[in-house]
Amino acid sequence: MQEIFDKANAVLAAINDAKPATAEELEAFRIQYLGSKNVLKDLFGAMAQLPGDRKKEYGQLMNTLKAAAEAKYEEQKNSGSTTQQKVDVPDLSAPGYSLPLGSRHPISIIKNKMIDIFARIGFTVAEGPEVEDDWHNFTALGTPKDHPARDMQDTFYISEDKHWLLRTHTSSVQVRMMETQKPPLRMIMPGRVYRNETISARAHCTFHQVEGLYIDENVSFADLKQAMYYFAQEMFGRDTQIRFRPSFFPFTEPSAEMDISCFICGGTGCAVCKHSGWVEIGGCGMVDPHVLENSKIDPAKYSGYAFGMGIERITMLKYQINDLRLFFENDIRLLKQFESAL
Repeated sequence: MQEIFDKANAVLAAINDAKPATAEELEAFRIQYLGSKNVLKDLFGAMAQLPGDRKKEYGQLMNTLKAAAEAKYEEQKNSGSTTQQKVDVPDLSAPGYSLPLGSRHPISIIKNKMIDIFARIGFTVAEGPEVEDDWHNFTALGTPKDHPARDMQDTFYISEDKHWLLRTHTSSVQVRMMETQKPPLRMIMPGRVYRNETISARAHCTFHQVEGLYIDENVSFADLKQAMYYFAQEMFGRDTQIRFRPSFFPFTEPSAEMDISCFICGGTGCAVCKHSGWVEIGGCGMVDPHVLENSKIDPAKYSGYAFGMGIERITMLKYQINDLRLFFENDIRLLKQFESAL
């Protein structure tokens, strides 16, 4: 019985001696003596172990103990003697941290330069959807039903009937422009295209093209050659030469592959041009009359030329980058090299 009284008196002494100095210590005091699981509950429960003549005395002691805990807590709470935890307030007048500048992607740099070069000779920019239908991507351009370009290994079809697909070239934009606008037409079509190819240092399933179209009366292959000469010399230097090799495309006739003289070795032969002195940059040709007819343009009155170049190809040549995959990795070590282009 005496031990029960001694425990209660010890708790009372601890309450009277407590001096919580911080907000955290005051909260700990409240939890210990006034919280839902405080130490006083066990002391109140010990009253059942006392004889009847001592219960009144013990009850008075417990009331004193509880009142002392409440008074101590309120006193410390209202006195403001407890110190708040120090909060570091930043100097709002200090200058902020500067963020590092980004840089244009090399693909964007070359694309914008190509647009600028062709704009100087009257070409405007046209854009179209990346999800295309079979008509604009293949049929209107004279691609036969059995042409290998339609095969699943080259084209990403997104419908079971192969009517909808991810465009394989920006030539589809040419068809849309010819359908909706009347000649003369002089425009380029930059954009992203998709082909189901194995990703390697020289190929990717997604890449970028710039295609051009010029339709007017009396347009000849000589006009095409002059435009390509101008582009090559503006992009790679005044001493750059260009040559045309016969080729085949379903939507042009005659068709040609375009090569430029290697601007690195000056045509003497190096690793870039595979010691041939020439580097391929794209394809071109005169627009096939059937393509004009499909777009409701009179081939007896109008003629035109078209060309197409891969932006990645031009960028790799311009900056001597030997792996196409680097363009899609967003490696800051590569991109930081083009900060000067901002």
